[in-house]
Amino acid sequence: MALDIPLNELGPTALKSEKPVKISTTCTVFAESEVLSWLGKGKKIEDILLGVHQSISSRSLALLRRVGFNDEITFTGGVAKNIGMVEVLTAGLGMKMNVSDESHYMGALGAALFAMDHIMESRIPVGET
Repeated sequence: MALDIPLNELGPTALKSEKPVKISTTCTVFAESEVLSWLGKGKKIEDILLGVHQSISSRSLALLRRVGFNDEITFTGGVAKNIGMVEVLTAGLGMKMNVSDESHYMGALGAALFAMDHIMESRIPVGET
């Protein structure tokens, strides 16, 4: 995007919004065009960013509701480090999510456990792979 904001500041900046804009498209190329259009209309960056967060969140929440969930949700991955996305999803769910400070390592941890299971099932001694 043409917003010139560091990745780690996207969420905090979005949370400063007072009047988020609506990003209506689901296509990232068209969404970028919408963002540029809002910038051209003089909208505040924080309002545009919160609109982007809400757009992504609404699609994620629709999928989550379709597949179902229990009383507890854990948000993992790098996006879980974005406080703006955590707050928007939490508001949409109406419940608090579990988010670890180390959430960005969960994919790597899962891959390591998968590899360990594969080695154990194959009975390949460690060091001979």
